[in-house]
Amino acid sequence: MSEKNKIKISSGMAGRKQSGTMMIFVFLAILGIFMFFPVYLTVVMSLKPVEELFVFPPAPYVLQPTLKNFSDMFEVMRQNRVPFSRYVFNSLTVTLSITFLQCIVISMSAFVLAKCRFAGNKIINNIIVISLLYQSNVIYIMQYIVINKLDLTDSLYALILPSVASPMGLFLMKQSISQLPDSIIESAKMDGAGLFRICWQIVIPNQKPALMTLMIFAFQSSWNMQSGAFVFHEEYKTLPTVINQISSAGMARAGVAMAGAVFMLVPPVVVFTFAQGRIIETMAYSGIKD
Repeated sequence: MSEKNKIKISSGMAGRKQSGTMMIFVFLAILGIFMFFPVYLTVVMSLKPVEELFVFPPAPYVLQPTLKNFSDMFEVMRQNRVPFSRYVFNSLTVTLSITFLQCIVISMSAFVLAKCRFAGNKIINNIIVISLLYQSNVIYIMQYIVINKLDLTDSLYALILPSVASPMGLFLMKQSISQLPDSIIESAKMDGAGLFRICWQIVIPNQKPALMTLMIFAFQSSWNMQSGAFVFHEEYKTLPTVINQISSAGMARAGVAMAGAVFMLVPPVVVFTFAQGRIIETMAYSGIKD
């Protein structure tokens, strides 16, 4: 093959590769805009005055932006005889408690299931995989019966304790810990280290990406948790429950509900922004090799 033909072929391949890259970029850009649009619409709705909320068809922009919806949100919550700060405190308490407890309990459980051999290990793993198919709504009645028997209703414990166990988080951590070579654990055992020390001083320090991902998932799910099923006293309700109550008041409270939704968006977005590098690292994580 002549040198001229080789140049033509390489140029054609480079052109096809460049066009393919451009198509992927355009597709991802369109997908990103499509996914960001609900967030944009929520912010726009929260800045619209009442008269613009009733315009049909609704405009995807605001003509006279105002912050009155945010001030009305605080005013509406004050009418419940519970200050806004109390709802925020309840949500933060529930979120931080669940996140911390999940990281502790799930890390130890995943280590045992991944690296310890005992009777029923495979059965438990299969149960965890099957439990991923079920929505949390399926077990609400059973949860309520247990919580009521334990006399935990109308308390924050009714929200925290059932959420400590997370099948998805346990499956994620188990899969990540399974990639750790058994030779490292065997070497630690030969040096006299017990299971508890191996777990927290050898295994978990090597699972920081997966642990960070677990923290993000736990924070996001617990921050958006509804408390209406187990908590009935106003002083123990979480912020998502109160915002849902405001939304049910009708179109007149749509702006206030959108302002509350924007407030709810901020903490998860901040946490995810600072930790997104760890998520990407976890998805591409292939484990430590022998």
